Amino acid sequence: MLGTLVNVIAIIIGSLIGLVFKNNISEKYNETIVHAIGLGVILIGLRGAFKCDNFILIIISLAIGTLAGEICRLEYRLEKVGDWLEKKFSKENQDGFATGFVTTTLLYCVGAMAIIGSLESGLTGNHATLFAKSTIDGIMAIIFSSTMGIGVLFSSISVFLYQGSITLAAVYIKPFLTPEVISQTSAVGGLLIVALGINMLRENKIKVGNMLPAVFIPLIYYAGKQIFV
Repeated sequence: MLGTLVNVIAIIIGSLIGLVFKNNISEKYNETIVHAIGLGVILIGLRGAFKCDNFILIIISLAIGTLAGEICRLEYRLEKVGDWLEKKFSKENQDGFATGFVTTTLLYCVGAMAIIGSLESGLTGNHATLFAKSTIDGIMAIIFSSTMGIGVLFSSISVFLYQGSITLAAVYIKPFLTPEVISQTSAVGGLLIVALGINMLRENKIKVGNMLPAVFIPLIYYAGKQIFV
């Protein structure tokens, strides 16, 4: 769990630094800065998406995963958690609290580094991937919290629960963690990150939260293939 704890601390520290500088950034610049960050997020997502070598599986994963997410209403539930946290911990109304919480929660969790790093941490005690992710997430937390507010800080809770669960479950997932699984998971996660970047550029949002289960469909597919074929 050391890698996840370091990741969480990096997000918290980055968020606090960003909140300190938040009041020094004029409101008229916020939208432009968010758009600029959105373009960077799209680039990060494309780098992961280009690892794809099985387009049919990616499409099927997105379709099945999104259907499962829609049925479970994951995006709605994430927003509700954000609203609850806002009421609990915000002394005053924070516009965009839930948006900052949901956006950064998904951004920190859907990437391949979160899954693979957590598995490495649990299986071998190698935290190098999560340490690298911590550096990236900490820097991004500074930028996001300076424009989106305190909701970004609370995404650290999601990261702890998500990556911690994967680390604890690593022993059971290890037999199915083939290069193909890693490649397809990276591709699906990359596309979801692209969608997050697009959301930062326009008002009509893609429900990326409902697509989150798609990240695990390649793992389920290859696990089933090993068991039954």
